[in-house]
Amino acid sequence: MAPADRTDEERSLGRLLRGTAGLAALAGLAWVARDVPAALGGRLSGARAERAARSPQFRDGTFHNRAGTRTMVADPGRNLLRELIFGKQKRRPTAPVPLLRPSAPQATDELAIIWYGHATALIEIEGRRVLLDPMWSDRCSPSGLVGPRRLHEPPVRLDELPPLDAILISHDHYDHLDMATVQALTAGQSAPFLVPLGVGAHLDRWGVPAERIIELDWAESHRVAGLEITATPAQHFSGRGLRRDGTLWSSWVVAGSRRRVFYTGDSGYFDGYAAIGAEHGPFDATLIQIGAYDRAWPTIHMFPEEAVDAHQDLRGGLLIPVHWATFNLALHDWSEPVNRLWAEAKARDVQLAVPRPGERVVVADPPAVDGWWQAIA
Repeated sequence: MAPADRTDEERSLGRLLRGTAGLAALAGLAWVARDVPAALGGRLSGARAERAARSPQFRDGTFHNRAGTRTMVADPGRNLLRELIFGKQKRRPTAPVPLLRPSAPQATDELAIIWYGHATALIEIEGRRVLLDPMWSDRCSPSGLVGPRRLHEPPVRLDELPPLDAILISHDHYDHLDMATVQALTAGQSAPFLVPLGVGAHLDRWGVPAERIIELDWAESHRVAGLEITATPAQHFSGRGLRRDGTLWSSWVVAGSRRRVFYTGDSGYFDGYAAIGAEHGPFDATLIQIGAYDRAWPTIHMFPEEAVDAHQDLRGGLLIPVHWATFNLALHDWSEPVNRLWAEAKARDVQLAVPRPGERVVVADPPAVDGWWQAIA
């Protein structure tokens, strides 16, 4: 039937159906975005904003690195979007990533690290447990339906974690600060969250009790469960929406009476590592970011060779790489960061451990590097 031959009833029905489809599409979009406003987090206000304004890192309404850095560097002739879509890099493993389930926690004084994937790790130090940048969600995104998705499952469930003494957050990007994970840890654990200045605003919005939020500026320390935990500089940026650098970013020193561990968070290589090593080192172990680098953002994420530079500047003992294998966040091959790191560590005689997700590394007796990732690269 030609359009001109349609009856008024048929035309009305067509309009009704189109309108219903439009409403359904809007409803679907609203359902997809239902958690996004909360996931964006909070904003600095009141006493928190006043404290931020007193920080040496804060000026003109935002936090700054100590040296001027740019999050993106112009690269004439390069099309990042085209490379993302049509690039030939092998950015995913070809088979499932092997996972290990850590053995049941025991009362022990040995220094050990369990890497759960990406930047999430558990430090066991002098009988205490410190969790770093916990991320258990399927996507690092404000939405559970879009955004970078995990390349492997967490090796343990959140409710299988042992009792924690502290939870450290390096900065507020979605792959390091996850709303659902924070809320689950708030309900299932009693440990305080130690965070850089301003990040407490996000935790406030997500229901973390004020007494469990400890906000620190660089060079500030807090004692918890007999450990001295210090926020130290990093060279990065922050933001969960359109606004940048409304919260601080940091690296962390976790010090017991005899053992010390350093965690970089996300950072470009900078001379601050030598200063941290001189003041707080030597470290029995360092957990250092090695993945998600690119020549388009060289000042905010380290290249693998720079991770070895940082480790030596820090006066580190055992180097354990983090921030690779779990999410596809850059344009390099999935296995490239750890391949480059392994080659550089061997060339410079640096002690290295590359655990599988879930593997427990005893720092005094680390496993030999066996190239486990190469079979699935």
